[in-house]
Formats: sequence, structure tokens, C-alpha cells
Amino acid sequence: MTRTYLGEFEELVLLTVAILPEPAYGATITLEIEKQTGRSADFSTVHTTLKRLEEKGFLSSVMGGATAQRGGRRKRFFALTVAGYQAMEQIQKVRERYWSLIPKIIQLKNT
Repeated sequence: MTRTYLGEFEELVLLTVAILPEPAYGATITLEIEKQTGRSADFSTVHTTLKRLEEKGFLSSVMGGATAQRGGRRKRFFALTVAGYQAMEQIQKVRERYWSLIPKIIQLKNT
């Protein structure tokens, strides 16, 4: 498997899609990021990131039906792909490896 390089926000979006019940769409993903991180997320940034993750093969999407609540517009729903799950696993392993390398003395000083 090739290495997966994701920015911090890409990783957050990918993780958020993974934890939300399917189908996840832009607005719910944006709200969940804000809820889980305590930081505001711009919908257009989330939308751009979702498209980029789909282009990388980490997400797939389908268009839902038009609804009156959205003025007849359709929602795009996102789901994690196998490649997306594998990317998350790979990132988690790298992070765990780094955490395990922090000298115990540093860990003790900060507690």
C-alpha cells in the first residue's frame, strides 16, 4: 500500500464521515466537526475537502432526492470507502508509533 498523506482538516473530515451514520452530507458533517472539535468549520471548506477526498478515492457519494425543505435542491451524501478506512488505519498507526517514541520522562513532566 502506498503512503497516505492527508492534511489535518482532511483527516478530521474523513473521521467525521466515518463516525456519522450513513448517509452523511455536508451540513451534518460540518456540525459534527464543530461539536467534536469545539472549533468552527466553514461549510464551503468542508464541501471542498469532501470533493478532494472523493477524488482521492477515500469517499464515495450519491445524490439524494430533491426536497421541499431545500427548495427542490438535492443533497450529496458521502460514505467512507475501503481505501478511506485503510487510510485512517495507516494514519492511526503512524500517530501511535510517534506517541510511543515520546520519552517517558517528557510524559511524566507533563502530568
